[in-house]
Amino acid sequence: MWDSHPRLDHRLDFIIAPPSIAMPEDLAAMPVAAQWLKTQHRAGSIIASVCAGAFVLGESGLINGRKVTTHWAFADQLAQRFPKVDVACEYMIVDDGDIITAGAILAWTDLGLTLVQRLMGREAMLATARFLLTEPPRQRQAPFREFLARFDHGDSVILSVQHHLHAKSEQTQNIEDLAAMAGMGARTFMRRFAKATGQRPTEYLQHVRIAKARESLEQTRLPIEHLAYQVGYHDPSAFRKIFHKLVGMRPSEYRKRFGTQARQDALTGDEASL
Repeated sequence: MWDSHPRLDHRLDFIIAPPSIAMPEDLAAMPVAAQWLKTQHRAGSIIASVCAGAFVLGESGLINGRKVTTHWAFADQLAQRFPKVDVACEYMIVDDGDIITAGAILAWTDLGLTLVQRLMGREAMLATARFLLTEPPRQRQAPFREFLARFDHGDSVILSVQHHLHAKSEQTQNIEDLAAMAGMGARTFMRRFAKATGQRPTEYLQHVRIAKARESLEQTRLPIEHLAYQVGYHDPSAFRKIFHKLVGMRPSEYRKRFGTQARQDALTGDEASL
């Protein structure tokens, strides 16, 4: 870890577990580092990893029940070592709000540009990519406003509920259960959640689900009905309505315009017509 302001009392906004020069099978257990990551995460830090850095996150337990990525050559080892983790090595970047994982060693550029966009906006990210002579992060191609969850509000109780919503967004969530998790009444919980995040719990959950739906639309050919169910909507028509409200276009339009698979299909068609 490199602390940019070591003499100031502050909280780390972003923590990145870097790739290791050792192969994953040679990595020893890192209980101190894992516990430190958990402590920083509870304080509101966004945790990221590059390549084999995902093994440190796995040891911390922060990615249990979550979709993460790493280098394809290490994917089986990561899944075997941490069976509660959903390893999706087909993705270069998996942005889960408070947890971000990047694939191969050189995916640090994708991760770096993702963080630049969070901190300074899309235009600064694109300018940085042009200066570095590299492409923008693949999951950040849509010219629409991204959902940027607030984790720096200082309310540790609400923060724990946010982490739960990100990790379990596909499950049915109700205010009573979330309030009980926070240890307060429903009205108090809703008021406190809105104060901390700027959104009501139901609105927040919608944004989390739609953000994950956008990622699936960009990178898979899953049928819309299947995808809707996967992110937590049992009624595809309700999913389409909410998606259009938040994104500004229908899911099928979004996939056609920004889906990597759709572009590959189009290229294949062009080659066949030559």
